[in-house]
Amino acid sequence: MNWILWSLLSALFAAATAILAKIGVAGIDSNLATAIRTSVILIFTWGIAIALRKPGALSAITSHTWTFLVLSGLATGLSWLCYFRALQLGPASRVAPVDKLSVAFVIIFAALFLGEDLTPVKAIGGLLITAGAITLALG
Repeated sequence: MNWILWSLLSALFAAATAILAKIGVAGIDSNLATAIRTSVILIFTWGIAIALRKPGALSAITSHTWTFLVLSGLATGLSWLCYFRALQLGPASRVAPVDKLSVAFVIIFAALFLGEDLTPVKAIGGLLITAGAITLALG
């Protein structure tokens, strides 16, 4: 499968996550809900990693890779805590589009930190995503 199919599957599962989380977060603390979801993800992903691992893969990870994966994990945790709290406070149909402003941020950050080209098409697409998210959030 190519990156487009994997991306579409990611979007589909992210949509399911928003709906399931909105239902699941009702009546409990959003931080506890995030902890429960994260525990499930931890067990699930380690199960997959162990089942499909390549010999020596874990020992081959460099300190540079560890550093950035840990930082990414912290950013993910903070994102999820904020997302679950937002879902608890607002409608999923408004929270999710605002959360997807991450796409516009990625376009900017990729240009600044990864040296990716910020083409007119990417800039226009990012602006359209931003406009759509704001429209849906305020509508």
